Amino acid sequence: MKSIDGAIPVDPTLDRVRASESDVEQIPDTDVDSMEQREFPSLRSGSFADIGPRRDMEDEHIRIDDLCSHLGSLFKFSKPSGFYGVFDGHGGPEAAAYIRKNILRLFFEDVRFPHMPDVDELRPEEIENFLREAFLLADQALADDSGISNLSGTTALTALVLGRLLMVANVGDCRAVLSRKGEAVDMSQDHRPSYSPEKERVEELGGFVDGGYLNGLLSVSRALGDWDMKLLPHGSPSPLIAEPECRQVVLTEEDEFLIIACDGIWDVMSSQHAVDVVRRGLQRHDNPERCARDLVLQALGLDSFDNLTVVIVCFSSFQKDNSPQPQQRKLRYCSLSSQALCSLQRSLDKSGC
Repeated sequence: MKSIDGAIPVDPTLDRVRASESDVEQIPDTDVDSMEQREFPSLRSGSFADIGPRRDMEDEHIRIDDLCSHLGSLFKFSKPSGFYGVFDGHGGPEAAAYIRKNILRLFFEDVRFPHMPDVDELRPEEIENFLREAFLLADQALADDSGISNLSGTTALTALVLGRLLMVANVGDCRAVLSRKGEAVDMSQDHRPSYSPEKERVEELGGFVDGGYLNGLLSVSRALGDWDMKLLPHGSPSPLIAEPECRQVVLTEEDEFLIIACDGIWDVMSSQHAVDVVRRGLQRHDNPERCARDLVLQALGLDSFDNLTVVIVCFSSFQKDNSPQPQQRKLRYCSLSSQALCSLQRSLDKSGC
């Protein structure tokens, strides 16, 4: 089984497809209660990815539980901050790999994301505008890089946590799902060409949907890259766009964790099913890495035919389920000799059994 890691920093010389390992500092169990009293959310995450039945791995992902430590002193936030993303490539791995490698520059440096202390005074709509600009800049960067084929593209879903604000931005069919006291809350909309609002937008721009595919070619209606479909004659607007949809929520103690996953997961299970799987795992062992792995393995067991990538972000610690398990009744077995078996058979025959 082949898998890749999304925690950073990442050694670029390592093979892209490898077992998932976490670089994120883990909180000792003895310190969890005292930390929860100090702040919410208390961010920690886990990830797992698998090549699945495909020949090539085109997924990438990232997870950062302490954003300011990766952005330097100018971006130091006075609140918990994290950044997470899943990028599902198509037409080759180049586009997804480029976005993963350059994500911090594209999303925080090139868009001039505010430095401290201004960042703490940002309104949610201003943060959303920065994310929209970052997606469009990332899309243009793929066009400008001569090393990336115009045939290569990627979906992209990012989740930014600033204090209690969770902001999800999405292009494509990755999905983010929030668990609120065990109930699944979708934080993104799958951008499939057959989805009515997307289908109407595509057709208004001169495109068409054939068999669920945009212009008969692409299974998503929004993506980064794919410039062979965006460079139209006479500068006509393309029905394939990189404009993200953003959703936001102010987290409360009822919000337990966020699942971010590619369509290889959602093709075979519902949002609620995924939440149930992860929640049961967290109640048992409180380990998001193991939960991400379990979710991928379950999707493989349900015959998912794609690459699979899962990132799980926990906002607080789960209380482990230490309740005693009911003891199973012990069964006793005995063996019978061949003579005893014959005697038993004669008795059954006489009784008509």
